[in-house]
Amino acid sequence: MNSVVAVIPARFESTRLPGKPLAEIAGKPMIQHVYERTSAARGVDRVVVATDDERIREAVGAFGGEVIMTSAAHQTGTDRIAEAVSELEATVVVNVQGDLPMLDPATVAAAVAPLLEDESVPMATLMTPIGDGADLDNPNVVKVVVDGDGFALYFSRAPIPHWRDGHDRGETIARRHIGLYVYRREFLLAFAAMPSTPLERAEKLEQLRALENGHRIRVVEVDDAGVEVDTPADLDKVRALIAG
Repeated sequence: MNSVVAVIPARFESTRLPGKPLAEIAGKPMIQHVYERTSAARGVDRVVVATDDERIREAVGAFGGEVIMTSAAHQTGTDRIAEAVSELEATVVVNVQGDLPMLDPATVAAAVAPLLEDESVPMATLMTPIGDGADLDNPNVVKVVVDGDGFALYFSRAPIPHWRDGHDRGETIARRHIGLYVYRREFLLAFAAMPSTPLERAEKLEQLRALENGHRIRVVEVDDAGVEVDTPADLDKVRALIAG
């Protein structure tokens, strides 16, 4: 019997939007929106927030959510999740970013499905069509290309693939990566313990560590994952959208 646990890593500090998890949106802190939407995903049995901040712990407790306190020394959300998962019983672990307050529960279910359907898949993530050609050149938009079976060939901040003839520029093949991950518990713990790799350090993309160590990543295409809140302008946009 698979047990699917979703973990939302949450830090109070943010370079561009301090206190982001507690930012108010339609009367609720952002972390509550993410928690409730993740809880509604088909196939998810349990949702927990992993944090090192008492303010976030108190906010999650106030709306009845579950919290695991973790070390303040973690450099990445993956490391924070690995610590939290070491205390949990789970077969499959979902890493849900805490800045997706409009996340569609169906998107979470789509990411989980490959690991429930095929025991050989160690890890999965999401992609969506690139809707704006400018995104192909934007290093803040991570691109992914996949093989014929939907497994990642490479992730990059650079525009991939390079369309040699220039007329297409790769938009019809390239996809935007969405940073929601699903792991088998044992693989997550092993992955977090792996040393960083050259491509990972060059691109500042953790998932490349898995590829460089020969592990497959199934990438599921979805229509959209909602607005990622990274700046005050993003927050204003989400507030307007949720307010209708």
